Amino acid sequence: MAETNYRMLAKQQATNRPMRVGKLHPESVEKFYSENTFNVYTAEGIPSTLKKELVPGQSLSKEQADLVAAAVSKWAISKGVSHFSHWFQPLTGSTAEKHDALLDFKNNLPIQRLTGKMLMQGEPDASSFPHGGSRSTFEARGYTSWDVTSPIFIMEGGNGKTMCIPTAFVSYTGDALDIKTPLLRSITRLSDAATKFMHLTGNTDVEFVQTNCGPEQEYFLVDKAFYYQRPDLIMTGRTLFGSLTARNQQLDDHYFGTIPSRVENFMQELEIELYRVGIPAKTRHNEVAPGQFELAPIFEDANIAADHNQLTMALIKKVAEKHDFVALLHEKPFAGINGSGKHLNWSMSDNLGRNLLEPGPKPHQNNRFLAVTAMVCEAVHRHADVIRGSVASHGNDHRLGANEAPPSIISVFLGETIERIFDAVREGASFDSKGEKFLDMGAEQLGRLTKDNTDRNRTSPFAFTGNRFEFRAVGSSATIGFPLTIVNAAVTELLVESNILIEADLKAGKSIDEALENLTRKWVKSSEKVIFSGDGYSDEWVKEAAKRGLPNLRTSADAFAVFDDVSKTKFLTETGVFTESEIQTRYNVAIERYNQLREIEFQTQIRMIEQHVIPHVVKYKSELVSVINGQKSAGVEGHVEKELLKRINFSAESLYSVTGELRGKLEETFAKEDKACSFSCATELLPLSQKAADLCNEIEEITPDKVWQLPTYLDMLFVR
Repeated sequence: MAETNYRMLAKQQATNRPMRVGKLHPESVEKFYSENTFNVYTAEGIPSTLKKELVPGQSLSKEQADLVAAAVSKWAISKGVSHFSHWFQPLTGSTAEKHDALLDFKNNLPIQRLTGKMLMQGEPDASSFPHGGSRSTFEARGYTSWDVTSPIFIMEGGNGKTMCIPTAFVSYTGDALDIKTPLLRSITRLSDAATKFMHLTGNTDVEFVQTNCGPEQEYFLVDKAFYYQRPDLIMTGRTLFGSLTARNQQLDDHYFGTIPSRVENFMQELEIELYRVGIPAKTRHNEVAPGQFELAPIFEDANIAADHNQLTMALIKKVAEKHDFVALLHEKPFAGINGSGKHLNWSMSDNLGRNLLEPGPKPHQNNRFLAVTAMVCEAVHRHADVIRGSVASHGNDHRLGANEAPPSIISVFLGETIERIFDAVREGASFDSKGEKFLDMGAEQLGRLTKDNTDRNRTSPFAFTGNRFEFRAVGSSATIGFPLTIVNAAVTELLVESNILIEADLKAGKSIDEALENLTRKWVKSSEKVIFSGDGYSDEWVKEAAKRGLPNLRTSADAFAVFDDVSKTKFLTETGVFTESEIQTRYNVAIERYNQLREIEFQTQIRMIEQHVIPHVVKYKSELVSVINGQKSAGVEGHVEKELLKRINFSAESLYSVTGELRGKLEETFAKEDKACSFSCATELLPLSQKAADLCNEIEEITPDKVWQLPTYLDMLFVR
């Protein structure tokens, strides 16, 4: 009986799938946009006087809470909602929810309702969420508290609807056990400091300043049939070995290419689902690597953008399943081609819509813009190591520094114009504008295009891109709330110090422009070392960065360590964004999680080698031996078969040896305390794992296609 080749069956299934055509919404976008969201500030049934009291941290009376809950109940029940959930972001990096029915009883009769208490606060078991050793297992109490600034939304299942209430998550003692709480603090602290800055510089009409964010989201799509044949994708989200195809991304033909029909159908259905919950998806396109795609939203308030990005990732996965895809959000699911990031576009604007990072037509004359830009540069310069630590993860370690991902050295790119202005400021010289530049399109039929003040530097981790900074080092699977919090806190520290300096200058009789010029000069001189416009991938930059004293935290083990150094994280506590215990909790959780995920990877790789690769080798070797013996009996010398047998036998023996070494070091490594374990994983086990992967790839390349049972890169990246 012939052996079943499950890989070939998977390929047949993938190539013969019927196209799913998602249901188009019968109305235009403006009519159904946000139809599944409830915003307390615009909703009917809540008095305008009460809406003014709905601010974070402001407690409501029972009567007020019940009044709001009644309006929420009426809306939810009219939408067919049967359950509700407090939706929060624990330190797992994903979201959590517990569904409770709206079912209640009145006069022994069943009714549906949401009370004020149910809306405002929940009490999930906190002991089973990561806490970094900050509390004992028996100390289980935790609280979820409604974030009134983030809209309530409805998630639809096959047989019902659940209302999700965005909440913060804190311990019994009030420590933040989530991503949202410190983010909200950082937004408030930055707003306070930036509002004061605007008042000092003449804009007394400013009531608040908000941080804005637009996180781009990259992802891969793989057919379900291939995904479920790869234990490494199921267990870890990435391939632990796989031979790269001859043609992958080197022709640059996938980037911005025609979107495959099946993928476009998925994207169209995804956008409808995003619009229904108020997520402003704007752009969709093929990314650089085959099988890779991107979605980008319009800018929003940072807190809402963080919630929306978590929801976007969940919906990408959910809708992909309907189209028989699996969405891979891992930073490096396939070795040798582009990984996936989440470019975090960050800016600040006041309540009147003025962007503090908008240069204007003549940036050298815009003193406020230059001062704010210089502050951001100094913030990155001072806290580059903590900013690097905010994007550290086991997945991002495989991505940073190659294939259009920025390096682990955090630097700032400003563009030619602003760099020349800063050079003039630093030297105390006047900036000589060369006049407005136009792009020569080389064709008279095309209108002249004004040249931007900045080109793009794809190798820069923190780049100014016209009227915002783009933090390009964030990983595709990451929650953006944490790096946002760190950047906000770093900039807040500079705003607070700058306000003191401005006050002193104004008190000394200097004009606002003089005060801003002095401020710009101070921070431009101080932050000079972190500004870099060259190739971030080059070896020369690594050497130059070392001369400048810039930190190069290559691995997550290196990067996490900064959170264990009070001198590095002092600005986080002084700005009131974190407490020392909350920082320690996050450090402990990060190290523990890194070790756990690495152990899962190593164990999975060993099992795949023993259960899949070695058996394939044995099968192929037996076929070769049979052919060689048959030829020998016939008096024919099988030189080709013998050479193949030697090659695959050598690779297999080497693989078996490396796998044994990896297994032997596992127990030794994971017996160490967490910090030492993380460094051993990064410097000892990962190189061994990569060596095993290289040998697996050699074997895959030698083994006949009909023998190899695991889906290949060719299958997963090109068949859809």
